Amino acid sequence: MTIVSAFLVPGSPLPHLRSDVPSWNKFKLAMENVGQALRASKPDVVLIYSTQWFAVLDEIWLTRQRSTDVHVDENWHEFGELPYDIYSDVELANACIDACRSAGVNARGADYESFPIDTGTIVTCNALKIGTPDLPVVVASNNLYDDPTATRKLAGLAVSRLSEKGKRIAVVGVGGLSGSVFTTTIEPSDDHIVKETEDEWNRKILDLIQEGSKGELLEVLKTYAKEARVEMGFKHFHWLLGALGERFKGANVHHYGAIYGSGAAVVELLI
Repeated sequence: MTIVSAFLVPGSPLPHLRSDVPSWNKFKLAMENVGQALRASKPDVVLIYSTQWFAVLDEIWLTRQRSTDVHVDENWHEFGELPYDIYSDVELANACIDACRSAGVNARGADYESFPIDTGTIVTCNALKIGTPDLPVVVASNNLYDDPTATRKLAGLAVSRLSEKGKRIAVVGVGGLSGSVFTTTIEPSDDHIVKETEDEWNRKILDLIQEGSKGELLEVLKTYAKEARVEMGFKHFHWLLGALGERFKGANVHHYGAIYGSGAAVVELLI
């Protein structure tokens, strides 16, 4: 295995558009810190899966070498714009497409001007300072019909193919934790996890991840996803599990907290 680092990060734009809010700024700083750790691991490429890039018919991979534009988040448009300039390794993305097809998974590339790259991918590339000419990305979509098992398989296929090419890989899963949000306007300074039970579940799962308690963790992930209404069933963490072959020693949680009522964490897995 040639994975040199692995991270779980939230895809919300709020910490980056409203860094003046102290609790949200902690997420921004934590993501900057894990960006430093990622780059220090000296990967050749960063393999990204964002829950916010929805696909339906096929598994889609970003195959445009340079994607540059200004993005406005569909939920938080009033807080500002997210400019981006993202470089992808097209050869490696196409290799992942071939690996999918060889395994019977329908897959294709996305390569056209102004392709609507999702907020999570943009936030991650900007905050972690990746997707540059010196550190390109390979970005996979979230096929809505894929369950956690299929997501783990997809990540494993990608890592296997990139490893065959001798690449050092950093892996990033982009998404949140508990999914309940405030349905009315709040003052950002009053932000907190909407439901106490969801906060308890988030903390339990993060403790298990930190401890590297894979057996117990795997047993409760399905229940956690249901009870805490986890974003996309926690598929972004299953992506990391599949990439790592379910092998990791533990984790450092750089920050955990609320983003407009939902749970989120910046986590560095120890491999």
